Amino acid sequence: MRLEGKTALVTGSTSGIGQAIAEAFAREGARVVVSGRNAQRGKAVVETIQAAGGTAAYVRADLITKAEADRLAREASEMFGPVDILVNNAGIYAFGPTAQTDEATFDAHIATNVKSPFYLTAALVPHMAERGSGKVINITTMVAHIGEPGMALYGATKAALALLTKSWATEFGPSGVNVNAIAPGPTRTPGTEVLGEALDKLASTLPARRAASPSEIAEAAVYLASNEANFVHGVTLPVDGGRIAI
Repeated sequence: MRLEGKTALVTGSTSGIGQAIAEAFAREGARVVVSGRNAQRGKAVVETIQAAGGTAAYVRADLITKAEADRLAREASEMFGPVDILVNNAGIYAFGPTAQTDEATFDAHIATNVKSPFYLTAALVPHMAERGSGKVINITTMVAHIGEPGMALYGATKAALALLTKSWATEFGPSGVNVNAIAPGPTRTPGTEVLGEALDKLASTLPARRAASPSEIAEAAVYLASNEANFVHGVTLPVDGGRIAI
């Protein structure tokens, strides 16, 4: 088991990619703190992990303020001890023309996709640095690296997280903390079901010619969380069916 003895906090892990990461970490021996807004779904993820022999607990969090990020950091650390692995996965996305994006939508994207991972990292990672080890994995997106119509706001917030990945790698790497990111391509999750044929159309532009499953993103996260990635710093790993490459 590659993560045995480690405590992991995975934000936005009540469904989709986050859930797949939480379950994959648990299979690799990590004690997993599942977090998200929906308590019913969160408890269901915990039960699934426990039924498979893993260790998990749920902490509700709506990550839009520094206070909420600080509370989650504190409660997660109280569950199973100091957090060794932080996955900043929680995020929102609303697609549409720039001119039709209202201020409330703009502010919500900044708060959830940029401010919350910033302050959650600020709350947890200095303690990793004091211990001399830790892993941070930021979940961005391929549209942080390419231009797609209707995805300007979402892509911009995730591009900010990609830059934070590099900055945090230089800040915390000398203390033994690895900070990296994963940039998924189109992935079939409950959240992307609303896209319908648009998801298939986007996936058809990839060299892989299909959308990913959440488990395929999760396997990359396991690698970056493991000792196998101890010499990997500041990298954004595209798991996007080849889209960024072309």
